[in-house]
Amino acid sequence: MKRAAIFFGTGYEEIEALTVVDLLRRAQIEAVCVSTDNQDSVTGSHKISVAMDAGIDDTDLDSFDILVCPGGMPGTKNLEACQKLTDGIRKFYDSGKLIAAICAAPSIFGHMGLLEGKKACIYPGMEAELKGAEVCYDKVVRAGSIITSRGMGTAIAFALEIIAALLDRKTADALGKGIVYLEG
Repeated sequence: MKRAAIFFGTGYEEIEALTVVDLLRRAQIEAVCVSTDNQDSVTGSHKISVAMDAGIDDTDLDSFDILVCPGGMPGTKNLEACQKLTDGIRKFYDSGKLIAAICAAPSIFGHMGLLEGKKACIYPGMEAELKGAEVCYDKVVRAGSIITSRGMGTAIAFALEIIAALLDRKTADALGKGIVYLEG
């Protein structure tokens, strides 16, 4: 079974994080909610608290197939401030394993220099944070092992792209149709 770690920092964007968790679990991918401050629950930017599956200090990042960073403020800044997470992102990037970020969170990849010469997207108005990237305005962009997306309104497209990357496009499209996101 494929495994995904979705990281929650205080002030995360609830829709972005939970859409990924929900759709990955529907696709039979183990989606683990990981608190970057090791709390049992984390409160999002709209004051919705969610119980966590694990704290980052007790999580073996190498056991996952993808690391996922939801956006939101100050959630994105809290994710970027977590050294174990950024070390994990760097390790995944260097080994060609999947990393994904949505909304403001692609800025983390930009600040780390991971987007140089690659296509990427981010929340409108934050394009300068994608250091060295070829900025795109699609709902979701996959450039090799990096998946980026633009915001809450693109969360389903983002989650489906993660499913396509971990499993296959057919499974992602079937799920998209099953939730009445895609036609057919």
